[in-house]
Amino acid sequence: MDSFEVGQTVVRRDVHRSGRAWSELALRVVADTGEALVTACAPGAEARWPSLYARARDDGDDRRLRAEAFEAMATGEWDLASGRWQETELLLWKPPGAWFSINAFFTGAGLRNWYVNVEHPSRRTQAGFDTFDLTIDLVIDPGLDRFTWKDEDDCAHVRRLGIVTDAEHQAVEAARGQVLAMLTDRTGAFAHSETWANWHWENDWLPPCLPA
Repeated sequence: MDSFEVGQTVVRRDVHRSGRAWSELALRVVADTGEALVTACAPGAEARWPSLYARARDDGDDRRLRAEAFEAMATGEWDLASGRWQETELLLWKPPGAWFSINAFFTGAGLRNWYVNVEHPSRRTQAGFDTFDLTIDLVIDPGLDRFTWKDEDDCAHVRRLGIVTDAEHQAVEAARGQVLAMLTDRTGAFAHSETWANWHWENDWLPPCLPA
């Protein structure tokens, strides 16, 4: 499949093993090289999320609703609600074959934090790429010298529900080690952290929309 063009709109989808989309987010392409597909979005970018998960976000990250959303995923009974990305600009770095993506969140004051999302390796599509969030995340401060693992309770919950298999859990543990090694050695996206920290959304880019 051909590389995406800079500025092109692509769609990142989380796709459940049933083949159904769990979420969709419109992004702009920043770069597409052999090292990584780098994409971004800004407030106003169109998205679709599970309705229960969207309610959890709107209610201040309500953990009860998040748990219900995962239970709906386990039974295959969920519907998607339209939404829009809010508050931050997002830069997303996805290496080919990696069980994670590296993200940077920006506010008007600049880089707020780095965020590693553990997820399936991407599968390119005509519209963008598909992956699947495996729930555990790593939050890293802008200077790369402090970090915290996040949502380990969600990770345990989806394992109990059978959403994440034993093989996927092994891949998650391997990805955690790889990410920490990259952070320690300043490799991958972290090798260019100062460059990425100064990134900004192109003024002539409108917030991306999902295809009709």
